[in-house]
Amino acid sequence: MATAKLVNMDGSELGAVELNDAIFSVAPNQTLVHEAVVALQNARRQGNAATKTRGEVRGGGRKPYRQKGTGRARHGSIREAQMRGGGTVWGPHARSYRQNVSTIVKQKALCCALSERVRGGALRVLDALECARPKTKPFVTMMQRIVPDARKALVVTGDLERNVVLSARNLKGVSVCRASDVNALDVLTASQVVLVKDALPKLEERLL
Repeated sequence: MATAKLVNMDGSELGAVELNDAIFSVAPNQTLVHEAVVALQNARRQGNAATKTRGEVRGGGRKPYRQKGTGRARHGSIREAQMRGGGTVWGPHARSYRQNVSTIVKQKALCCALSERVRGGALRVLDALECARPKTKPFVTMMQRIVPDARKALVVTGDLERNVVLSARNLKGVSVCRASDVNALDVLTASQVVLVKDALPKLEERLL
């Protein structure tokens, strides 16, 4: 049975909590995780770069000057690629980088990423997360006590808590997301993962 440290907001250890082996004790599968992560990264690309071809740039179809006798190169249109203001050859065009990845692959990749964090001792369970007001300083103090050496930390909550999101949004290297939204890329990017206890049943409901 996979286990993780159970801590409170003061950083004190309350013991260990048992985790579901079907989610937190999955054998590594680098190929599957790579496929899911690349798809997630491509989905974040905007793909807005665009250039105009000679059929889209402004300019007439009339021959700019006569074919012979000018001493210059022969041109048929001012929209040609070699002309100033002409169209671009083989330039980028607006496109979507999204890849079709099945839901099962995404779920298994998330399980593999969570299992890797458990095996590396980089996942902790927070007994409860309470923010009466959106204040950054208390949240910083809490994170320093729970994961003092974290380069990047991910906090996974059960539900969307506005005060928690507002308290953490200005912190560099700290991200907050719900159990229904977390993915393999979020987990692998973070060096430490903090799971709020009420997020565990939401993950089991989603992944099992």
